Amino acid sequence: MKYLDVRIRQPDEWLHPMQEFIRHEDVVQYEELQTWHVVYEQDVEYELFYVVADRERYEPVIDGVDSIHWYDITDVDDESFYVYACQEIRDEDRDWRAAFAALSLVVVPPIIYDREAAMGMTIIGDGDDLRTMLDELPESFEVDVRGIGEYDTRRPSLVGALTDRQREAVHVAVDCGYYTVPREGDLETVATALDCAPSTASNLLRKAESAVFQRLVDRRNGRS
Repeated sequence: MKYLDVRIRQPDEWLHPMQEFIRHEDVVQYEELQTWHVVYEQDVEYELFYVVADRERYEPVIDGVDSIHWYDITDVDDESFYVYACQEIRDEDRDWRAAFAALSLVVVPPIIYDREAAMGMTIIGDGDDLRTMLDELPESFEVDVRGIGEYDTRRPSLVGALTDRQREAVHVAVDCGYYTVPREGDLETVATALDCAPSTASNLLRKAESAVFQRLVDRRNGRS
């Protein structure tokens, strides 16, 4: 069983309105699709997103998306929240997903949307199916293959335990001296460098620390 780490950038005409918002407005700092359920018989999909953004500027935009039947937002802290949504399956999405439809492939959550609204994802399956999927994507899509090989989560990298935003937070914290002994940088300094609230910076670092320490303990106990 192979894995493929890939970044897929769609042209503007293929973008979902919320992806278009991410790409063209400086509001969303980070967004990931954590899980989803597609009900083709009803032409809808249920999705759970984690978003780092200005909610006051984000919510009016999602309100105006015709394909979204309903949504619910739950705050995490001052600048991040979950979005649980039900929306129609758009024809544009159905078209590009056809590259996956007839193949034995599984997308491993989350799907990460960067500030260009490009999708970063890990896909597992047979090597031939992965190559076919890449070949069948529309020619206008920009595809950046970042990793490929045998899929094995028994010994995942420590860095792989973190989201992009968590890695960024850790990198900034190290540069700021937050982890030196004695400490040379405080949480406010980290938050300023990340352009977020101190509570958000704290949440990112605590989640990163928890993920890394859990993997270290799992390895020590032979579970990774």
